[in-house]
Amino acid sequence: MVAGKATPRGRFPHVKVAGGMVFVSGTSSRRPDNSIAGAEVDEFGTTSLDIRVQTRAVIENIRDLLRAAGADLADLVQVTAYLVNMNDFGGYNEVYAEFFDTDGPTRTTVAVHQLPHPHLLIEIQAVAVLPGGGAQ
Repeated sequence: MVAGKATPRGRFPHVKVAGGMVFVSGTSSRRPDNSIAGAEVDEFGTTSLDIRVQTRAVIENIRDLLRAAGADLADLVQVTAYLVNMNDFGGYNEVYAEFFDTDGPTRTTVAVHQLPHPHLLIEIQAVAVLPGGGAQ
């Protein structure tokens, strides 16, 4: 478990380090107070969801989790992104490119029926290699 991050909604860790690798559980844009970055509800109950804000928050959350394990975004080797709606692919891809280029991790993006909260548009799981192969 990583202090200062949203508590997982099940019995699993944020990250698992094994064999010089860091495995990051599916991560969303949830904040530690369980609010969701990129999700706003006005006084009339109208919901506004923003894939760009959510994608940025997810990647920043993953960066924080990696740093807690001794790695960083540059150490990622593979990511899998889950989008609720492939119509959000363009906005997601735009923000993703702010963090990674063609030398970044391999990536798979799939559409899913839903995520654990109706305001979540994206979740990403990731795998990184520890700098120096984990020798610390």
